[in-house]
Amino acid sequence: MTHYAGMARADRGNAPVCDLRSDTVTRPDAGMLAAMSAAEVGDDVYGDDPQVNRLEEELSARLGKEAGLFVPSGTMSNLLALLSHCQRGEEIIVGHGYHVYIDEAAGASVLGGISLCPVPVRADGALDPAVITGAVKEDDFHYAIPRLLSLENTHNGLAVPLADMNAAAEAGRGAGLAVHLDGARFFNAVSALGCSEEDLAGLADTVSICLSKGLGAPVGSVLTGPHDLISRARRWRKMLGGGMRQAGVLAAAGLYALEHNVQRLSEDHARAEALAGALRGLGAGEVSQATNMVFFTPPGGRNLELKSHLAADGVVIAAGASGMIRMVLHKDADDAALEAALTSLMRFYG
Repeated sequence: MTHYAGMARADRGNAPVCDLRSDTVTRPDAGMLAAMSAAEVGDDVYGDDPQVNRLEEELSARLGKEAGLFVPSGTMSNLLALLSHCQRGEEIIVGHGYHVYIDEAAGASVLGGISLCPVPVRADGALDPAVITGAVKEDDFHYAIPRLLSLENTHNGLAVPLADMNAAAEAGRGAGLAVHLDGARFFNAVSALGCSEEDLAGLADTVSICLSKGLGAPVGSVLTGPHDLISRARRWRKMLGGGMRQAGVLAAAGLYALEHNVQRLSEDHARAEALAGALRGLGAGEVSQATNMVFFTPPGGRNLELKSHLAADGVVIAAGASGMIRMVLHKDADDAALEAALTSLMRFYG
């Protein structure tokens, strides 16, 4: 299931009262802008941007990894990991609904000649160990060579428990696979699970962390992992055009986000829970909620009608003509914004 359908705003004018399309829509606040403005910069391709170096070192240390690499996007971070783990003709086992498989344009296959082997994702967001083991092909020249297991946490907002993550990782390693974790919302998972950052990151060889989702930075992700693999990823980053120059202004935003916006993620989760409860009370169809995400399907196929109604009140959602709607809470959707959304929803369903 992709969540990008119906994402564009019809009104490109003033900022909405409440934008629930994604946690990628946040804008730098005054403190973040001040940190960006004051950033000491250098040339990151030469390795001498102090802010980038600090960001890579801090995040890799927090996750218990040897090294980190700052890149423009989460898609590039995941792609660099896949390309660095695998050679042409090798294969990655990945959840059928995971972002690496459905929303990254098959970059590993197109650019790296790597096969993607999708497997079913359980309702709780985890991969079943037996399914992983069953997907590993035997050593036969007719088949791609299994090399990597790609996991995800959170998945559609679901924080996959450490025990389930560990069981999947151990199944992969037992079959000779390395393990990558797409941690686009890594800190949402840590917040919901109540575990340490190293507990979750330690289950994988490489971890991709997105700074521009729940953490509120304007751009950027960091790939963390062993020194040798990050060195390969740095070469791939150059080939893909991801080498940036005075990137410290962006890294400073990431550092600010790590310092100020991790602990507050539980606020987003609480607001998502409140929104889900209100939707259930309004009889707005089947509703589910996990961490900062709410999913529901308006009865009677009124998706576009609801989208238009909310937009008139300054509340923006992503909605196609039918099917499930995802609404995402984030730091720019504060109590006042949520109240505006709830008021508009009550008028629609009243």
